[in-house]
Amino acid sequence: MMWAAAGVAALVILVALEAAARRYGQPGPISDQLSGLICAPKPGPLYGGLALTMVVLTWRQRFVAAGAAIGIDALFVLVRWAVGARTTDGHFFGNGALWVMLGCAVLAVTRRTGSERVLLLKGVGLGLLLVAGRKTGDTWLLVTAKTRPEVLDQYVATADHALGNPSWLMGRLVAATDPVGTHVLHLVYAQLAVAAVAVALYQLRNVAAERRFPRHHLVRTFLVIGLLGPAVYMVFPVVGPVFAYGPGASGTGGVQWAVADLWPGTPPVINVPHAMTYDGITPRNCMPSLHTAWATAIFVHSRKGPRALRWAGTFWLVATLSATLGFGYHYGADLVAGVVFALTIEAALRSFDRGWDRSGIQLVGYGCTVFAALLVSYRCLPMEMARHPWIFGPLLMVAMTSVVYGYVRTTEQWEPTAAPARRPEPHLEPV
Repeated sequence: MMWAAAGVAALVILVALEAAARRYGQPGPISDQLSGLICAPKPGPLYGGLALTMVVLTWRQRFVAAGAAIGIDALFVLVRWAVGARTTDGHFFGNGALWVMLGCAVLAVTRRTGSERVLLLKGVGLGLLLVAGRKTGDTWLLVTAKTRPEVLDQYVATADHALGNPSWLMGRLVAATDPVGTHVLHLVYAQLAVAAVAVALYQLRNVAAERRFPRHHLVRTFLVIGLLGPAVYMVFPVVGPVFAYGPGASGTGGVQWAVADLWPGTPPVINVPHAMTYDGITPRNCMPSLHTAWATAIFVHSRKGPRALRWAGTFWLVATLSATLGFGYHYGADLVAGVVFALTIEAALRSFDRGWDRSGIQLVGYGCTVFAALLVSYRCLPMEMARHPWIFGPLLMVAMTSVVYGYVRTTEQWEPTAAPARRPEPHLEPV
């Protein structure tokens, strides 16, 4: 019933976003995903979704599914080459993965029964949700740009003085390490989903053998972060330093919309922060930093993996934080909020799985309180934060660290402890 309710809720959200996108003359997540059956889609998310679907299959079935996906893609490539079709984004394959996932769904309905049908449908649903999550995120970003003409960057940039303007510092550092540092960080930033799929596949590696999913895994946290994060964008619209105080990362913003061309050379000095009008194209997707939230979730879920996975999770977190700041996509205040946001959602999901108790309610309530306090302080106290950085800077770090400490301490108490083995009592022979 929980999976059915989640499916209905996801369908309602997709339909609503489809209608919103159509209102602005753009394809929504449903039509965009359906077009992937024929048009050349972005292959990464689709093959990542297929990989998640295949966790419920046997090794023989996995080879068959992968071979079918590659064969279908090869057929599509040959047809496009024969008719001279061109793609505007340089993608030539990916259709095969979507066709195989849909084929697995048809197979589950027509050829499977009972628990086997449910397990296969769960696998297909997990893979399609990963793909739909990306499409949904793109539509959310469009909605934020169209419905929030004013942005609050001046407030966040002023509050960021309390943290020492980390985006400006990292921006100069990344520029100094160009091109090596820039290429590495771009790769990490753009391939965050790949790291998530790697950790998720490790967590779900025994699904086919055990014939059931674990109670909690990374994909759930990823999807919930992506679902709730854009709602905060609507309340606190921010475009980021490179747009508000620079030329724009891809020319969509440009200096004509920026306050001044200052990033990353000179931190802004703002006497009276106020909301400013920005274009209708650039997403208002900074507060909180969802890249930071997702990287934090990857780090948390990689802790129980082998050493290589733990090191990879740590590297991805550090590199993602460096990229978000160094490319001017986020302020330091966004990252602080992103960490609190991710750990609060993670705590809520784990509490839901194990049953709500006092410790879980306290942890989630405290995380929500700290997150709300951060947003209020950025909006209402930016000048005070800028005037007294030696007070508010440590306070921000203490607030974030307190949530981290509370999460670690509480979840450690939730872990089952092995009871010590009882020593056998000596056997006494009767006299």
